[in-house]
Amino acid sequence: MTATGSFPSLHFPLSQRALNTKESQIREASRYCVKFGAINLAQGLPDFAAPQDLKAAAQAAIAADRNQYADTWGLEPLRVAIAAKMQQDNGVQVDPETEVTICCGATEGLNIALMTLIDPGDRVLIFEPFYENYIPNLATVGGIPEFLTLHPPQWEITAEMLEPIFQKGLKAVIINTPANPTGKVWTKAELQLIAEFCQRYNVYAITDEIYEYILYEGEHISMLSIEGMRDRTIVVNGFSKTFCITGWRLGYTVANPTLTAAMRRIHDFITICAPTPFQYAALTAMQFGKDYFAQLAADYKRKRDLLYPTLQEIGLNPVLPKGAYYIWTDSSALAETANQAAYRLAKEAGVAAVPGNCFSNPQREQVNGLRFCFAKKDSTLEAAIANLQKFKL
Repeated sequence: MTATGSFPSLHFPLSQRALNTKESQIREASRYCVKFGAINLAQGLPDFAAPQDLKAAAQAAIAADRNQYADTWGLEPLRVAIAAKMQQDNGVQVDPETEVTICCGATEGLNIALMTLIDPGDRVLIFEPFYENYIPNLATVGGIPEFLTLHPPQWEITAEMLEPIFQKGLKAVIINTPANPTGKVWTKAELQLIAEFCQRYNVYAITDEIYEYILYEGEHISMLSIEGMRDRTIVVNGFSKTFCITGWRLGYTVANPTLTAAMRRIHDFITICAPTPFQYAALTAMQFGKDYFAQLAADYKRKRDLLYPTLQEIGLNPVLPKGAYYIWTDSSALAETANQAAYRLAKEAGVAAVPGNCFSNPQREQVNGLRFCFAKKDSTLEAAIANLQKFKL
């Protein structure tokens, strides 16, 4: 030690996964939202309450001292309920004992799926724009992202687009449907096309289906239901978005017994189990009928249709989403780069959106795009709309 009591300067090398994991731009947008006192249409967290019955169930579980470790794989009744949901809503029969795992949010679900499948150097196809987490998730396992850019307004894929990238030698493909940030809902024909390539080139599919019930056009189809994909698909889903409980960290995976057994071993030593009282509460959520989900989609569609015209009027060329609760826009009318556009909008208009950089290939030199979240109270959206209407480009 030096005379002043401090330690001498030492060099502490960091791992490549630490160096390759950048700070979240979504959370950063929320931070400068606070700095400028802006309305937060950036981070995908609702500012309204979760269902009362669900909150009461969580409170009852805590009061009943459901405070210790649950079964590592998840409460058996909850796994049984998820299996029943997969049969009813997705047309897939799964075994709750060997194919369903409750984990700490869909985020952990995606991580344990990648840890199960991907070795350092393995290539994974990601469709751009993509959810921000996929790049750092791959960095933790040494996976190499292969980007395929889709274009608005339909975000379509073709065999001609897929062939060269599958020929590179992929280990897996990540599909998000409905998609964050674009609102794309993958069609059955598109999933069948991906399935054909996965089977031809021996590739796994990891499907992020967290926005399954937030749907305005088309239908949600799980890759697990596509012919030939039963044994090469890992479904990642959860309760956060559907029940407005993003902070409860409650998700699940569904996959064949071999993949599930591997994910369970990893899950056990990462988190042991998902929060026990919230698992008991989720049993109540699983009993909500079809009316709940229909009303959920209707409410979000109304919110979408409230915000969309203003984004159009001020020249941001928004793409009308078919699912999820985000609107993707062009940002070129605001500034040269997406980061500059987002900062300007927060500072001058008092509305925070997420710059498109975090949804794009990090090597891309020029990114134009902003993501607006409309999972907000009507009063929040109306205040944001008022600010945007006063804003001059």
